[in-house]
Amino acid sequence: MGETMELNVYKLDGTKSEEKVKLSNNVFGIEPNEHVVYLDIKAILANARQGTHKVKGRSEVSGGGKKPFRQKGTGNARQGTTRAPHMPGGGRAFGPLPRDYSQKLPKKVKALARRSALSDKAKNEQIIVVEDFTFDEAKTKNAVNIINSFNLENNKVMFVTKDYDRNFVLSVRNIHGAKSYTAPEFSTYDIVNANVIIFQKSAVKKVNEVLG
Repeated sequence: MGETMELNVYKLDGTKSEEKVKLSNNVFGIEPNEHVVYLDIKAILANARQGTHKVKGRSEVSGGGKKPFRQKGTGNARQGTTRAPHMPGGGRAFGPLPRDYSQKLPKKVKALARRSALSDKAKNEQIIVVEDFTFDEAKTKNAVNIINSFNLENNKVMFVTKDYDRNFVLSVRNIHGAKSYTAPEFSTYDIVNANVIIFQKSAVKKVNEVLG
């Protein structure tokens, strides 16, 4: 379980450097548990639901105080109120009401899901490690240049940095399909949703320590 795998470290222009970084097999080399990944993503999406949907029942719609017509003699079925669900303008029967959709999973299950998702990306060679960097200014073009250097145009690219870099976050947020996260503050959904993950070298080490 303590073994490691190695990946080449690339420069921002897409060229290979002489460095290599070790990926812990505990994090990037396990046999992915697809069911646990499914459970975690289902919980994440459920927790994102507001649950504020609401319709009016027969006790909430307006009108209906008067009996629509007399009980007998009209040939129609007897009616007591226009607020009944089968009447035009009546209340909705068994309609949606505000509810809490949140689901909770044990921490160990969520951690296993993230490790499984990362291992799947590593297995499919969808992880790129680049040298550590910071942006001196918020400029979308600089982030686009990194993506273009690895021929990842039209891909969903997930950047993972060791520390929060405000300029880099601002540079990435206007790029369609690109997201930036500080290690290890990303979810199983974020991993699965990305086509390629670009890790800073130091971010890999941080993920090794925290998830390993």
